[in-house]
Amino acid sequence: MTMSSPKHFSARSVFNITASVGGLALFLIIASLVLVPSLLGSAFHDYLLGVDQYRMPDSVSLVNNQTEVLLLPPNHAQHGHNDTVTREPSPDPDVPSSLADATKGVTDGMMVTKSESTPEAPNLTKVIQFGELPSPAISNGSGKSDLGNSDDDLASSNNISAVVLPSSQPADSRLVDSRSCDLYSGKWIYDPAGPLYTNSTCPMITQMQNCQGNGRPDKDYENWRWKPEHCNLPRFDASKFLELMRGKTLAFVGDSVARNQMESMLCILWQVEAPKNRGNRRMQRWYFRSTSTTIIRIWSSWLVHKTSETFQSVPDSVVKVHLDLPDEDFMEYLPKFDVVVLSSGHWFAKQSAYILNGTLVGGQLWWPKEAGKMQINNIEAFGISVESCLTTIASHPNFTGLAIVRSYSPDHYEGGAWNTGGSCTGKVRPVSTVVRNGFTDVMHGKQVHGFKRAVKRARAGSKLRLMDITEPFGYRPDGHPGPYRSPDPKKITKRGPNGEPPPQDCLHWCMPGPIDTWNEILLEVIRREFEDKQ
Repeated sequence: MTMSSPKHFSARSVFNITASVGGLALFLIIASLVLVPSLLGSAFHDYLLGVDQYRMPDSVSLVNNQTEVLLLPPNHAQHGHNDTVTREPSPDPDVPSSLADATKGVTDGMMVTKSESTPEAPNLTKVIQFGELPSPAISNGSGKSDLGNSDDDLASSNNISAVVLPSSQPADSRLVDSRSCDLYSGKWIYDPAGPLYTNSTCPMITQMQNCQGNGRPDKDYENWRWKPEHCNLPRFDASKFLELMRGKTLAFVGDSVARNQMESMLCILWQVEAPKNRGNRRMQRWYFRSTSTTIIRIWSSWLVHKTSETFQSVPDSVVKVHLDLPDEDFMEYLPKFDVVVLSSGHWFAKQSAYILNGTLVGGQLWWPKEAGKMQINNIEAFGISVESCLTTIASHPNFTGLAIVRSYSPDHYEGGAWNTGGSCTGKVRPVSTVVRNGFTDVMHGKQVHGFKRAVKRARAGSKLRLMDITEPFGYRPDGHPGPYRSPDPKKITKRGPNGEPPPQDCLHWCMPGPIDTWNEILLEVIRREFEDKQ
């Protein structure tokens, strides 16, 4: 047997080894082409869907106008950041104590951008929510918040988010159908961006609502914003509003709370354009030249016909309210309105007599004994007036606009009524639990009932909408002027030696303040009606 030389053996061995390695490498390359994309695809899919990062939502079957919930990318907890921190109300709320204490360089906390519409997901809006900076709480060293008495917990319909909203963190996003979102179920969140205007940048503020000008020492009531549960309520965009209302007229009709809302609207719009006053003794009228938009206010304390003329045995000093007749003071102008916002209810606590079908049926703070038992009290009268007014509007042959009923505005007199020692003194932030007011609740219920009855009787094509702010604003006793109703430096702002409260207003709203949110909701209601029709 002939032995190979070492040189020949080495060359063959090298060749065999090279061939084996090459074959193994080829095998690994082929295997990787088959296996790695699958693995990578699975990992990428898990990343997008947030597997093991988010609780899987309950399965839902979507139909038109429902909200589509998309699973989100992993949050940043793995990197030491929290996207959103929601805390239950506590006596030691984790919120900034003032705008000056809040972190600089922040945004609204919500950005809204249109997503591309698809047949499967039409009219969707992308909502981007920014995260929270670590430890936004401002302590006064005593373990309590500087916002006020620790017994006055923060509030929302469910809970409250104490958030500082930086623009630098990565954003989570989800898609919601903004047109079907319930605007009236949500929570109040702290927004360090502050109000849309100040008491020094708007000349329209009625003195009694100019809380800062009247010496109110706290300001955080200006910084809470309403956040619906399933969508964003954007900050009021004055330019967008004027464009939506180009060539149109918006009328606020009702009592002094209607005036309060109208002045809030004008203050917001004033920041982009000063309107021309074209009003007269019968109505206030403000004209925005850039878009030919008109804002009107007409006084109508009952929204139905009232008179001081003699009627049977009713004294001349008692107002006679005809519950089934519309108020001609605004009905004659109705065809000229594109949007009308109606406000009423509080005058039904005043002295009055109620007439229905030409018959005296009841009264408030007045009723003769010889007339027997009243058929209708003031609460029933309110419900009838709402139905009567709305039915007339919805059946008007020349009114093609949008009629919005702003629901009963809650007052926050505690311990009594406005004239019997009721008080909202010392309320400086939202509360965690609404102190139920039986009168507010029943008035709101009658109003909603009257609205629904009017909707059933409305002609085809009429547009009636309920702007139901009563429950969300039940959490805002801090938003009223309280004792800060005038600039008088000698005014009483604290309780007396026996605990009696100072004279105060717990019905109207400070400006700026929570009432500005009414107009943010109003803009959203108008947007849903007009945006796709222009």
